[in-house]
Amino acid sequence: MIHKSSIIHKDAKVDSKAKIGPFCYVGANVDIKDNVELISNVHIEGNTKIGKGTKIFPFATIGTNPQDLKYKGETNSLEIGENNTIREYVSINPGTSGGGGKTFIGNNNLLMISSHVAHDCYIGNNVVIANNVPLGGHVTIEDSVVIGGNSAVQQFTRIGRLAMIGGMTGVLKDVIPFGLSFGNRNYLRGINLIGLKRKKYDNKTILELDTAFKKIFASKNLHENLNSINGEFKDNQLVNEVINFISKDKKRPICTPQSK
Repeated sequence: MIHKSSIIHKDAKVDSKAKIGPFCYVGANVDIKDNVELISNVHIEGNTKIGKGTKIFPFATIGTNPQDLKYKGETNSLEIGENNTIREYVSINPGTSGGGGKTFIGNNNLLMISSHVAHDCYIGNNVVIANNVPLGGHVTIEDSVVIGGNSAVQQFTRIGRLAMIGGMTGVLKDVIPFGLSFGNRNYLRGINLIGLKRKKYDNKTILELDTAFKKIFASKNLHENLNSINGEFKDNQLVNEVINFISKDKKRPICTPQSK
């Protein structure tokens, strides 16, 4: 169903089961799947795909040009997966040639009012981004991350799976999977125990992760600390995930606990 006041380009692909409310604009290269709902006053353009069941609230702006002075009109794209909720005034930009040309958002995510996803970002599944949170370009957010309101994530930053960022945090450093990060300039406060329990990880696995966390961050020399573990937690999938995250190539330093 398409409201008569909305403008849909003749070349746009809009599934017959999609619902487009009043005063929306859908551009030529947009692909909207079944059961997508644009409530009203939604603007979508560019090479943008929106997966089934996604719901977009008024005044969201999707697929407009990247806010990057290096962008010179090259071909780019934006892909949004299934069953996402995109609230009022959210803005999402496609990629640039400097980041592979694509912005990607997975499934079952909640982007709250006035959050922003910049060019070349990657967001996994089951992520919650609270009100007024901007993600800079090239940011990676893994599955099941929660970012508190009025935080800001610097470009090229990574946030690992099941991490939680407290409200009003400036995220300038990579946050390990399962980490809790807070502060005006973010520091690592510990492990997201509540999130791990909600995901039904057993106590033994969580306790081993907590022990490994203390050893990994025993000093500022993370490389030396990782070597000292020497396979001690090789059967613990959570610990291995943290070690792999730290060991990957990165643009930003790893967020660590505050010095005592």
